[in-house]
Amino acid sequence: MELLEETHYQNEMLTGVFLGEPKVIWDLKERTRQFAIRCIKLVGALPETDTGRVIGRQLLRSATSVGANYRAASLAQSQASFTAKLRIVLEEADECCYWLDLIIEAELLSQNKVYDLYTEATELTKIFAASRKKAQAKKSNN
Repeated sequence: MELLEETHYQNEMLTGVFLGEPKVIWDLKERTRQFAIRCIKLVGALPETDTGRVIGRQLLRSATSVGANYRAASLAQSQASFTAKLRIVLEEADECCYWLDLIIEAELLSQNKVYDLYTEATELTKIFAASRKKAQAKKSNN
């Protein structure tokens, strides 16, 4: 595995561009962090039942994993590592959609309390699906 040169890495940190990704990559770090915080707060509002606790733990795990794995992806030392980490981020974001959908359908919380967070999870899933597709195409071209 080829390591990035230190100066190249430092320039990427300053410009917010890594492996050809646009500057929005750094905005996504904050966006995924805020998403996790919002999910943490939502889990605190779930009923204190077995169902609420189980689904809450699952949502917490996947929601916090989105941001943590995205941060890891942005520090990837190769295109292959970047693409692999994005796959994990995508899976975790999609899993958040699943748990949020269950919260709505099981009527653990009202739809209007969950809807904005569900929309954000869906948007993040779409963003990471497109990013992964782009990274895979770039990997194939190299």
